[in-house]
Amino acid sequence: MKKTKYLMPLLLSCLLAPLALLAQVTPDSTAGRLTLEQCVEFALKNQAQVQQAQLDEEIGERQIKAQLSGWLPQVTAQFAAVRNIQRPRFVIGNEVITTGQNYTSNINFQANQTLYSNDLLLASRAARFTRSSLDLNTQSTKINTVVDVSKAFFNILLSQEQLRILDENIARQEKQYRDARAQYEQGLVDKTDYQRASITLNSIRSNRKRTQEAIKASTALLQELMGLPVGSPLTLAYDYNQMQQNILIDTTQNVTFANRVEFQQIQVQRQIQGLNTSFYRWGFLPTASIYGNYNPQFFSSELSNLYNDIYPTSQVGLQVGIPIFQGGRRIQNVRISRLQEDRLSIDLQNIQRRINTEYQSALANYKSDYNDWLTLQSNVQLAEEVYNVIRLQYNEGIKTYLDLIVAETDLRTAQLNYYNALYNVLSSKLDVQRALGTIAVN
Repeated sequence: MKKTKYLMPLLLSCLLAPLALLAQVTPDSTAGRLTLEQCVEFALKNQAQVQQAQLDEEIGERQIKAQLSGWLPQVTAQFAAVRNIQRPRFVIGNEVITTGQNYTSNINFQANQTLYSNDLLLASRAARFTRSSLDLNTQSTKINTVVDVSKAFFNILLSQEQLRILDENIARQEKQYRDARAQYEQGLVDKTDYQRASITLNSIRSNRKRTQEAIKASTALLQELMGLPVGSPLTLAYDYNQMQQNILIDTTQNVTFANRVEFQQIQVQRQIQGLNTSFYRWGFLPTASIYGNYNPQFFSSELSNLYNDIYPTSQVGLQVGIPIFQGGRRIQNVRISRLQEDRLSIDLQNIQRRINTEYQSALANYKSDYNDWLTLQSNVQLAEEVYNVIRLQYNEGIKTYLDLIVAETDLRTAQLNYYNALYNVLSSKLDVQRALGTIAVN
């Protein structure tokens, strides 16, 4: 008892120590500011669609093992106990003979080992193609996840930059409103200047509110795509200079169809269909198996003595099932399977055309968006120069307040358009990479 008293706390401390250590060294995976790479990495582990695809792989693996288990010995046991209320009778001469006993029972043990089965042979040959199909489905899900998370990430950054620009415009417009109001009170200008400033200020504040709400919606979408729990905080880390450096992509690449998951999936389906054709073609082969059984039987006229004596029987044998005539079903199945192969061949050709169209469309959008981005870079610089000049001229009384408002509106529009173009070119680059099949998910 004394040893047990000291031993139990020691055992508990040994069991709980790893858990306590794990709690100390395992950080919150979403704590702090997350980069795009961290968001994508988190999504590939926690997004519902990715997890479901991985579960589908595990389910498929179990189904393969269940199908291949038919090659292993199959052992069964059956038990029966019978009370014969009316036993069989037959006549010998003039005498009626009653056969059997009032109570019977038996236990039948049987083992069966398949030697050859066309069904099991198909399952064995198709196993690796089934695994490949499931793996490709998971890869496709992960590729879509990478693209969707990246675009949602860029969309939030775009909205945040728009919010920053609007904040700067509000601060600048508030100063202009105060200056115009002061000039009006001093009798230097009429009241239309500060009224226009008030209208512009209210419009910018309205746009700022809309942008704030858009950020909330975009953040919720990114949280969903990442698989974050509802209510989890999400703060993004980004470097615009690095993002601008990552815009470029080689536009001289030729699309390689074999890199696309969709192309590989149809190839695997075609291979599986070829196995089905072979399965139906060789459907005339027999099914062969060996078996053995042991069947102890018990008989008695009284229930209490039923299991006193045992009368066993046993046997081993070979079973062969030969399909002699099936009404032409096998031939029709072969022809159907061949037609399905031809259909998949057409799908394979069509997917090549579709991939090429997708690539050409994505490449055209990227080039257009990239050109817009370069153009809008210079537009921002020009709009800033124009605004600074007109602001100085307005302060000197050379330009009207309307000219200043127009210049400021042009500047704000150029800045917002620039970041829209940046988002568009980053999104277009992702579409080009997806079309080329070069998005890495592992």
